[in-house]
Amino acid sequence: MTGLIEVKLTELNQLFNSMDPSPFHERDLDRDAEAFIVSWAQEHPKQHELKLVVHLARRPEGIADPQKLTQESIEHYFEYRAQMILRDLKRLMREGRISLLIGLLFLIACQITATLLTPSSVHWQAVVREGLTIIGWVAMWKPLDIYLYRWWPLLALRRLYQKLAQMPVEVRCTA
Repeated sequence: MTGLIEVKLTELNQLFNSMDPSPFHERDLDRDAEAFIVSWAQEHPKQHELKLVVHLARRPEGIADPQKLTQESIEHYFEYRAQMILRDLKRLMREGRISLLIGLLFLIACQITATLLTPSSVHWQAVVREGLTIIGWVAMWKPLDIYLYRWWPLLALRRLYQKLAQMPVEVRCTA
């Protein structure tokens, strides 16, 4: 089954970022257009293929093949976004490895220090020992957060962008 995403525009330029001086097929999508396409794509079940239909109120002037141009532009843009998400994911994993190393070393230092405080009748040593144990585990929060929760939304977004880059695009001119 195919999930249909329909965008209605007056002219093709509305699809692209007007501040981007690049040639048409390399230009960024307008933020609102990207948000609209991505949000509709997220509403369709993941197993569905996607198709984008761009409805134009008038035929673009000076563009020989708006269908091909739009297809290439959408493909180029979402491939680029998927690459940026992959870069962010790699950076996050690197941050996770560094945080894990720092957290483990700090936890080990806290545990060794807590062990050196031999049990005694002095109340403050027990408090310090427990405090060191808690602080050591708190230092592990960031790597656990990264490895348990923060990576998979990025991976899901990358997969969505890859799917959007491969979707067929159809341009329909009503005038």
